[in-house]
Amino acid sequence: MDDKYHGITVSYFPTGKCEYDLVVIGGGSGGLACSKEAAQLGLKVAVLDYVEPSAQGTKWGLGGTCVNVGCIPKKLMHQAALLGTALKDAKKFGWQIPGSVCHDWATMADAVQNHVRSLNWGHRVQLQDKKVKYLNLRGSLVNEHTVKGLNKAGKEVRLHAFVPGAAEYGITSDDIFWLRKSPGKTLVVGASYVSLECAGFLTGISLDATVMVRSIALRGFDQQIAGLVTDYMEAYGTRFLWKCVPKRVERLASGALQVTWANASTGSEEKDTFDSVLWAVGRAPETKILGLDKLGVKLNSETGKIIVAADESTSVPNIYAFGDIGEGRPELTPTAVKAGKLLALQFIFVFTPLEYGCMGLSEEEAERRHGKDGIEVYHAFYKPLEFTVADRDASQCYLKVICERGGHQTILGLHFTGPNAGEVTQGFALGIQCGATYSHLLQTVGIHPTCAEEVVKVSITKRSGLDATVTGC
Repeated sequence: MDDKYHGITVSYFPTGKCEYDLVVIGGGSGGLACSKEAAQLGLKVAVLDYVEPSAQGTKWGLGGTCVNVGCIPKKLMHQAALLGTALKDAKKFGWQIPGSVCHDWATMADAVQNHVRSLNWGHRVQLQDKKVKYLNLRGSLVNEHTVKGLNKAGKEVRLHAFVPGAAEYGITSDDIFWLRKSPGKTLVVGASYVSLECAGFLTGISLDATVMVRSIALRGFDQQIAGLVTDYMEAYGTRFLWKCVPKRVERLASGALQVTWANASTGSEEKDTFDSVLWAVGRAPETKILGLDKLGVKLNSETGKIIVAADESTSVPNIYAFGDIGEGRPELTPTAVKAGKLLALQFIFVFTPLEYGCMGLSEEEAERRHGKDGIEVYHAFYKPLEFTVADRDASQCYLKVICERGGHQTILGLHFTGPNAGEVTQGFALGIQCGATYSHLLQTVGIHPTCAEEVVKVSITKRSGLDATVTGC
């Protein structure tokens, strides 16, 4: 299924007789960062952004995937789920909560959508203040110096349905944050971080959520941590269908959606009914509509992404690509913003019920690059203070620091699951960017009592085989 993709392509015009010095196709995180940075440097800049409605007709404003159907609404709905958990914990801290507590989807949706609209407006104002021309047009490249835009009347809507009934009855992450009523019992197809995050907050607001996994969860992430996240989610109440592939979706007379799938573990065909089916199987880059083939811009034939060099340049002079649309680039807003700013002159958070923050290499990748005997993995299982009185299970709260085994033991990767994982990993990012070593961690004074301090106390190696459970200060 082709989804709106927030990667961007830019065509740079050497200053001269051109109408603009820089034209950016795509008003996502990277495109906005690049255009504003370039305008501040004195270039005359235009941004073309057009949102192709989803199969269900959902569309949104300026700001790209992150603002409209990604990071922002996702984190806010995750916060709603955390508040629900906090209400359950509150009773054990002495709060008397009379009667039953229930969640109202419409109230949450209104609040989230109003915030997103304020961000859409804010982006337009920022472009105007920096004298960047915003054009609500669908852009494509005519040549290395010319961009063509089509307005609403000239748009072409294309849809590829890979499972019978998927397009007619399914929704995507483009739609979930803009629903006016609760999705009810939901099947989430896919095991990416977007899939797990959506399933997590749906479970957190007391909805029945099931994740269908074709092979493994969180592909590309550290697989030990991925297992902890999914174990926690199962204990949290999210159901998982492992080694299953959807075959068809049908609407029954009752209005429910009947999904049929193949279970590779049992070799059987199974089915169940749901109120909603959310497809979270990845986004496809809209490179075919840009006219890149006419210019000779090289693409990866399998992924459709643009092949870029270290400086984000493509195979054609004056044309650059950055953000999700670049081959081999992390599909993340912070990296797109950074790339956009650097062109004009790896930090990852997963907001599942058990938050997962990481930077650098996974253990699998570090071992592949340096060999099993070339790395040292320091790790710890810890119990957050917040979990103690509430008597919450902390068996999946874990951290690992992956280092080179020799020399100064330079840190290659850091992985952390637990409360506020994004905040924790952001704090260590600068040090690791500057070449931090394991000895630097040991020399750091922990801020007590926090979860983050567990990182600077870690001392047990996997190689030792010792129990890594933290038992005290």
